[in-house]
Amino acid sequence: MTFSQFLSILKARWLSALLVLVLTVGTTVGVSLLLPKNYTASAAVVLDVRSPDPIAGMVLGAMAMPAYMATQVDIIQSDRVAQRVVQGLRMTENAQTRQQWLEATEGKGSFDAWLADNIKKKLDVKPSRESNVININYTNPDPRAAAAIANAFVRAYMDISIGLRISPAKQYNEFFDARSKELREGVEKAQAKLSDYQKTHGILATDERFDIENQRLNELNSQLVALQALSAESTSRQAQAKTSADQLHDVINNPVVAGLRADQSRQEARLQELSARLGDAHPQVVELKANIAELRSRLETETRRVSGSVGVTNTINKQREAEIRASLEAQRSKVLALKQQRDEVVVLQREVETAQRSYDQVVQRLSQTNLESQNTQTNISVLTPASEPADHSSPKILLNTLLSVFLGTLLAVGFALVRELMDRRVRSLDDLSEGLGLPVLGSLPRPMRGARGAGPLLLPSNVMARLPSPGR
Repeated sequence: MTFSQFLSILKARWLSALLVLVLTVGTTVGVSLLLPKNYTASAAVVLDVRSPDPIAGMVLGAMAMPAYMATQVDIIQSDRVAQRVVQGLRMTENAQTRQQWLEATEGKGSFDAWLADNIKKKLDVKPSRESNVININYTNPDPRAAAAIANAFVRAYMDISIGLRISPAKQYNEFFDARSKELREGVEKAQAKLSDYQKTHGILATDERFDIENQRLNELNSQLVALQALSAESTSRQAQAKTSADQLHDVINNPVVAGLRADQSRQEARLQELSARLGDAHPQVVELKANIAELRSRLETETRRVSGSVGVTNTINKQREAEIRASLEAQRSKVLALKQQRDEVVVLQREVETAQRSYDQVVQRLSQTNLESQNTQTNISVLTPASEPADHSSPKILLNTLLSVFLGTLLAVGFALVRELMDRRVRSLDDLSEGLGLPVLGSLPRPMRGARGAGPLLLPSNVMARLPSPGR
């Protein structure tokens, strides 16, 4: 179908099309006038997502995410907020509303839930795209009720938001309170265990006592090394005394032995002189020999005495070495015992420190959660409270009229086309050419009305035979 054919159809069926348009527009306007008027009250809240948390002192990054705003919208539209509105406005006390509930549900289900579902149907929540403002709109036939319910949704939303934040904090507070008591008992037990151990072993300053005993161990070790050297030397001297006592250093340096040896040397020298001059049988020579023999006897006795003192010294050194060695072993055992005690005390002290550290952390979290459970501040502020609307929001007569004109025009055009398809007629040269399947060679102008001799246009019989019937 060409545009000229379309125009010719509308021109021919304009009356029916106009009738459809008038009926559509008239019906829409009439219905709009008959519908009850509804009023929409709007309230706006703003969410502060940049200020730091008053308890934690830091900005929560999750608040700046788009999902946070969507979550707040879902909270406003939740059953919990709607039921809080029902309770806040005391809607359950209305006998007429209860009767409507009985008629609608036959008393099944919860009256509060039914009311909450009904008031949510007229609630419209729209978050701003580029800001943290949420608009809460509520529609009701009564403008005063619309404003009251919109403001009630704002208050319920703020209360529920505070409750959603406080409820986990209270649970955490109870958990940390119980945990802090357990940890406190653990700290007391660990401290008591440490005190009992220190009291049992008489430990006051573990490190100082261990240092003193360790120093004493080092001193005994040094004494033992020195005595071992002396004992080795005295043992060597004793062995030398047994083989060559006269060559012993103590014997050589002994003044008595040295004096006796000097006297013996002088007497031997005089004996040689007298023997050479007087002979061996001379009384002086015999007396001198007796004196020399006595000196030798005294020298041997003194040598034995001095070499014997070396053995005694060696025995004393051995005994002192054994005593020092025993003292060293005892001191070593004492130091090892002190070290074991110190290690045990260190373990107990670490247990006390660990328990105390855990207790301090839990107490800190307990204090924080206690503050959070008592915090009634919220990051939600009322930007614009809902007020009683002066004009109704629906029905919108002008908008409905414009829409009815548009839809009525479409219906009118469609109705005209349907009628034309049901009763097809030749209204233009294109219709004639399509119907006959022949090209148009020429056309006569439409005779003017009132012209003489004007009559119907006569077509040849063969052409008339090929025209479509009105039913086609």
